[in-house]
Amino acid sequence: MRLFLALEPPAELRDALGRLGDIAQARCGGRRMPTASLHLTLAFLGEVDETQVPALRAWVAERPIAAATWQLDTWGTFQRPAIVWVGGQAPDARLIALHQAVWDGLAAFGFNDRPARFVPHVTLLRRAQRLATSELPAVDLTWPYQQLSLVHSSLDHQGARYTTLARSPIA
Repeated sequence: MRLFLALEPPAELRDALGRLGDIAQARCGGRRMPTASLHLTLAFLGEVDETQVPALRAWVAERPIAAATWQLDTWGTFQRPAIVWVGGQAPDARLIALHQAVWDGLAAFGFNDRPARFVPHVTLLRRAQRLATSELPAVDLTWPYQQLSLVHSSLDHQGARYTTLARSPIA
């Protein structure tokens, strides 16, 4: 099973991010991420043996995270694979600490592929034809978060479909 750990935005914020995705797609082209699938990935686990899933579900379900907010105030891109995203201009110490804590906990399950660099972002477009974001409108969104999600990503002819397998308790 292809799994990742993420923060999922509240419905109102998810809709606002979807509207930004529409604007970005109109200017940059590419494949817009479905509004329902917008999230912030904290740890991509990749293919995980199904025998590990119950323990991961239990770990997430027992792991409250500190409530905090994340300020989204900038557009960004990744050259490969032509991604347009929104995120924060300044590093967010609480998100970085949460990312590190998640990976520290995952080490007990044998996940030791912690990325060298963490760029908190929400992917809005994939395979963008233009990566120029200077023409896009200013971003000023606040994301209150208080729950970690374990998500299964399944691929089909329409792209990735996400199913939340477990959520952490709200502290």
